Amino acid sequence: MDNSTVSEILETTARLMELHGENPFKIKSYQSAAYKIERLKENLIGKSQDELEKLDGIGKSLSLKILQLLNDGSFPELDRLLSETPEGVQEMMRIKGIGPKKVALLWKELQIESPGELLYACNENRLVELKGFGAKTQEQIKRSIEFSISQRGLFHFATAERSALLLLKELEGLDLKFKPVISGEIRRKCEIVSSLDFIACHDDYDAILKKLRSTDEKGFSGISENEQGISLKTEEGLPVQIHFNRKGTMACLQWTITGNNEHIRQCLDLSGLTLTDLENAESESDLYARFGLPYLEPEWREGRTEIRRAREGHIPASLVDVHDLKGILHNHSTYSDGIHSLEEMAVACKELGYEYLGICDHSKSAQYAGGLSIEKVNMQQEEIRQLNSILQPFRIFSGIESDILADGSLDYPDEILAGFDFVVASVHSGLRMDKDKATQRLLTAIRNPYTTILGHPSGRLLLSREGYPLDYEKIIQACAETGVVIELNAHPYRLDLDWRWIEYALEKGVKISINPDAHSTEGYRNMYYGVCTGRKGYLTPQETFSAMGLKDIEQWFKNKKGNHTPH
Repeated sequence: MDNSTVSEILETTARLMELHGENPFKIKSYQSAAYKIERLKENLIGKSQDELEKLDGIGKSLSLKILQLLNDGSFPELDRLLSETPEGVQEMMRIKGIGPKKVALLWKELQIESPGELLYACNENRLVELKGFGAKTQEQIKRSIEFSISQRGLFHFATAERSALLLLKELEGLDLKFKPVISGEIRRKCEIVSSLDFIACHDDYDAILKKLRSTDEKGFSGISENEQGISLKTEEGLPVQIHFNRKGTMACLQWTITGNNEHIRQCLDLSGLTLTDLENAESESDLYARFGLPYLEPEWREGRTEIRRAREGHIPASLVDVHDLKGILHNHSTYSDGIHSLEEMAVACKELGYEYLGICDHSKSAQYAGGLSIEKVNMQQEEIRQLNSILQPFRIFSGIESDILADGSLDYPDEILAGFDFVVASVHSGLRMDKDKATQRLLTAIRNPYTTILGHPSGRLLLSREGYPLDYEKIIQACAETGVVIELNAHPYRLDLDWRWIEYALEKGVKISINPDAHSTEGYRNMYYGVCTGRKGYLTPQETFSAMGLKDIEQWFKNKKGNHTPH
């Protein structure tokens, strides 16, 4: 059990206590401990009660509970709260837009004990007159439940890929006469994955089935035969299909399983060929040659514009790769809500071989995230100057993630904004605007002369929160006119800008910056997920802002600042 899990359980305990109307001071102590443990650098595992008690914000009572949690996976007070709370009510507490107090009202006043019952109540318009709710809240809850239901059985790419690589290693370790390969949605780098697909030769079918069934300790379940090969589920519940090649070459099967149905249909319609005609293909390049097309990367095989682009000769010669990236922009430190200090973030970035780091802690309006006062801005910029003299030629750029306020203006007065090397402008609040207002809000921010990069444009959280409605064509056109870069937020829960709009942005000449939004040094790993998403949108190194070398990006920032003066 790691620190993050302990923190999550303590936060859950606090929410359950609030649901049952228990002592508010006790609730705050759990919330405070959860917050501090989440950001604790040292591991709690192996610590004695005395050592736990000495940690900031823990104390004697909580230290005992944490020790029980580490040893037994729970503690009596949590067990009691869970036993007193129906499972359906616990599920309701995970619905976006309603906290424990509102869940308590729904439970006690309307006897609603599950998300399904709550959805029904919304359809019956029963929440409108309930204290603290109303028509808007009812509609928001209804949409959240419907969105959650639609996402069941789906997984983030990062989670699914980790499972795929682990299972691939298991398959390779079976010491059989085949070399399995990953296919399907993982090979296409889809941001949301519903299943894992592998391809293997047919020779050892029975032996594979027997050995998989003997690996119960790996958490596989539902191992069975079917017409295509073998199916099972991973410990996380991901459906897996191992396809076996019974006839023809591996190339045809790999192509068929990789591309989605629309891509396959378009290729076959274009050529007039059938799958039977393709069984003897030597490679996927051979297949595309038979269609009269150049080789199409797996990431593109979505049945959208790839066929048209290929026929018109608009296929990039090379796509962006992790090794093309020269710097990491949009990162947080302990100055706001990051886990590691500015120096730790910089040193780790340099050790990874990057040329520069952009630090973008939260601005003052983001009080929930320790947003920087003007005094803290000055302190940070002084530390940046000192570190730059030590770490040169590596460079730390002084940036800020400035909140876009409700009217589209940026946090801080102009004279403060002018002091940053660059500004990432992002929305973090007021996500319920309609399309016209939300679009106008971003247009105002984009046209602000201090805006350098538009951060996570839609505000979406994959499988959790839909992005706010926007007129993307207007947003992208405004960025093209003002020279504002659009962020591709590489966090696997965001991957925002959506890859479906990257192609349009590139057509308009807008640069894309792959940014990890890292709140710790480990967050730098997210750059890989951003690259995967960028490749789906035909992003090349030349069009990637964060692939610019140090001297070029220094000049770019100077030119952008030189185009305006404080007003």
